[in-house]
Amino acid sequence: MCRLFGMSAAPQRVHATFWLLEAPDSLAEQSRREPDGTGLGTFAPDGSPRVEKQPIAAYQDMRFAREAKERESTTFIAHVRYASTGGLNPRNTHPFCQHGRLFAHNGVVEGLDRLDAELGDYRSLVDGDTDSERVFALITQRTDRHDGDVGAGIADAVQWISENLPVFAVNLVLTTSTDLWALRYPDTHELNVLERAAGGVRGGRHLDQASPAGTVRTRSAELARHPAVVVASEQMDEDPRWRPLQSGELLHVDGQLNVTSRVILDRPPAHLLTLDQLGEKAAASQRNQRSAHT
Repeated sequence: MCRLFGMSAAPQRVHATFWLLEAPDSLAEQSRREPDGTGLGTFAPDGSPRVEKQPIAAYQDMRFAREAKERESTTFIAHVRYASTGGLNPRNTHPFCQHGRLFAHNGVVEGLDRLDAELGDYRSLVDGDTDSERVFALITQRTDRHDGDVGAGIADAVQWISENLPVFAVNLVLTTSTDLWALRYPDTHELNVLERAAGGVRGGRHLDQASPAGTVRTRSAELARHPAVVVASEQMDEDPRWRPLQSGELLHVDGQLNVTSRVILDRPPAHLLTLDQLGEKAAASQRNQRSAHT
């Protein structure tokens, strides 16, 4: 399932339309369970973040997920949640916002008591019950230690997690109003990137992408004229320039759409979890992700 989606057209503000659950028939055929939440994050012209998210606990929540949302931003982040930890309420639904940054995560990190202790005062940033929001708080803590360098903060935080906590996967997308970062670690789940030229592979075409599983779909007429970088759990169209991130690869898209990447972790986690070692709820959430690629 396409659980993670990020896009940058920086410095250009563009309009894009999102459907966070587009094809219920496809979902019914490919999913072992219904999603638990959806969310979309964008930025206003003054750089302030806007988060729209909804747990899926009732029919009206499913309607929210399937309605078209047209938004304007330089960067976008979207997430479809299959819960591994935490109940079905807005505080556990991605994306999360801290210090003007937005974050969404796919995976499982255990040992949350130890992670809480490592957070110290930054534990106050965590409103919900999820491992994801705690991972984000650790990245925020480490970013502050590195004088606001988000890439250094991600590398420091995930290095600590890989050495100290049981890990199944830490795939993430983090956005500001100008920049986007994405990490795949280890190679448990896919995460792909497309550096899309203006007009796409044939030129002159608007963006129209959809995950094969029928979750996230986005369209943007303005990307017929402007380039963009897209990160997603699945390849979302026929463009041959999609490529998978390597295990441990941290991708950065800056405010001028320059793309750099480096491998920040070249070895698996010290305590790598298998699917069989996860609890029933966490295993079901991660099996959903893996089934789309098998």
